[in-house]
Amino acid sequence: MALLDLLDISKSFESQHIIEHIDFSVHLGERICIIGKNGGGKSTLLKIINGSLKVDEGRRITQNFLKIEMLDQTPTFEENINVKDAIKNELKELKDAQERYNEILLKLTEDFNNTELLKEQEKLTNFLDTHDAWNLDDKIQRVLQKFNLKEYEDKSINMLSGGEQRRVTLAGLILKKPDILLLDEPTNHLDVYMVEFLEEMLIKEQFTLVFISHDRYFIDKLATRTIEIENCGIRNFKGGYQDYLSEKGIILQAMSQEHHNLLKLLKREEEWLNRGVKARLKRNEGRKQRVFELKDKAKTNPSLITKMKLELQREQKNFNQDKSSNKQKMLFEMYDIQKSLGNKNLIETFSTRILQKDSIAVVGKNGSGKSTFLRILLGDLKIDSGIFKKGNFKIGYFDQQREMLDNDKNLIETFCPNGGDRVDVRGSSMHVYGYMKNFLFHKEDINKKIGILSGGEKNRVALALLFTKDVDCLILDEPTNDLDIPTINILEEYIQNFQGAVIFVSHDRYFVDKIAQKLFIFKGNGKIEESWQNYSEYLSLEKEIRELDSFNSKEKTNIKKKNKSQNSIKLSYKEKQDYKTLPLEIEKIEEELAKLNKCLESPECYEKIGLKNLSDDLDRKQIYLDQLIEKFLEIEEKLETTKP
Repeated sequence: MALLDLLDISKSFESQHIIEHIDFSVHLGERICIIGKNGGGKSTLLKIINGSLKVDEGRRITQNFLKIEMLDQTPTFEENINVKDAIKNELKELKDAQERYNEILLKLTEDFNNTELLKEQEKLTNFLDTHDAWNLDDKIQRVLQKFNLKEYEDKSINMLSGGEQRRVTLAGLILKKPDILLLDEPTNHLDVYMVEFLEEMLIKEQFTLVFISHDRYFIDKLATRTIEIENCGIRNFKGGYQDYLSEKGIILQAMSQEHHNLLKLLKREEEWLNRGVKARLKRNEGRKQRVFELKDKAKTNPSLITKMKLELQREQKNFNQDKSSNKQKMLFEMYDIQKSLGNKNLIETFSTRILQKDSIAVVGKNGSGKSTFLRILLGDLKIDSGIFKKGNFKIGYFDQQREMLDNDKNLIETFCPNGGDRVDVRGSSMHVYGYMKNFLFHKEDINKKIGILSGGEKNRVALALLFTKDVDCLILDEPTNDLDIPTINILEEYIQNFQGAVIFVSHDRYFVDKIAQKLFIFKGNGKIEESWQNYSEYLSLEKEIRELDSFNSKEKTNIKKKNKSQNSIKLSYKEKQDYKTLPLEIEKIEEELAKLNKCLESPECYEKIGLKNLSDDLDRKQIYLDQLIEKFLEIEEKLETTKP
């Protein structure tokens, strides 16, 4: 079922064509990722879907009463409102529906045959079901906790940073659950743990979603369809980033030689994915199967969970052995260094060496001290205690503020401050345009002032400028922010060909996996762990350890409950009704699925309905069935825990 259709739409800004005669639809339950070059029309398309930007030609058709919400890059709030109230304001409609539902329940106890009240109750039930709004207060607290907003809940929102304000807006949106949610680079300003929570919420709550992202793992995890905007048109790819790579490679192979370099880049990317990610997935699946088996056994023997947890921790630590060559030049040495800011302990007794060809990712939660560590390496901050030694070498630094750029200069003046039009890149003399073409700039961009470029374009200039410098060590602070995927691929290639050390802060798991040979993991409270493990695998192990702890805790709680003669937990009125009706609804959907699957085996049947319509219907019904089963099992589990 299409919630929204864009038919033959076009949009231009002055003389520049952005989108020309495209058709686009959003169906219930789809999670669509929009990819393409910066400035190619991704945000324009998102605004057209939202209805906040009018098209020049074509039609935008939506279902009646459809609610579309969009994550603003620069959100605005009421004056002096605190964080918790800002989120609650977003949920007023859901709160009102909850209150009205409870009022009707009371009235029905006196007048249980009132037809009008029963109809209104059914309507409210469907509304609250759709938005999963039965336990809003609990969900608000969970989102505040997961987005690191709990400590700010009573603080004025105007006192928060731009990134924190975006997290507040995002929290309100995922709790509100609009019919279509639009997200523009939602993982910016989120650490990996927040991204993981966001992924789980969007999948579990069955959001219909259209999003822009450069986070390739995020795309792969979420996207049911990927669309690429290129040359004012769009092309559809089923699935996420890996599927896009495969299909795009086939398309480019069939096209002219001018796509040869892009095809090579995509092929390298696909080979890396197939070699690394699939192998890790296979290992992870085997390990997860062992965890599931142990969880079943642990109900009779809880000590097995502790044993499994220790095995996983050992698996993490097995990678913590120095693989560096002592023959390499020493850049940094530090012994028992400590650093605090205010009352916050950021680095506590950390010792390490950084060598000539190290590639190190500095990772961890927001506010754990990563940027402080970079500033110590740069010499901008002094340590409180310990020994810190820096060798005699040159550093190239990329910061998010792009301080190395002058807004009044154009590209020629930026790269050739002493005149001319050629630039030295690692010993090779290149024309500025030839070099900037590698960073996806066009010839007409050469004379543009830096000040009029977009954030993503400025980042590309800053990175391109960095690789013209004669340095021994690159220090990069969130280098992939505001970059599109093609530019990130180019950045990765330049870093991999760089002969010096690379030390970078990033929350982009894919980028870290591909570039880093070693991790400095900032755990919080000054604790730093050094690891040679792949980052996504480290996170997977860490998550499994957390799940084992949580499972162990729940099992202990369940044992206590079973030992009680009576339990105070009771099912709500709605849960009692659902427990009666859900089995019938599940049976009905299973019968419908069986009919659709049978139709799929008959060309006469599926040609009549249409293969795409039949496939879409199967997907929607399967999603709905999974939701019903999960809901029924949750109620049944609750019933089990209430038994004496």
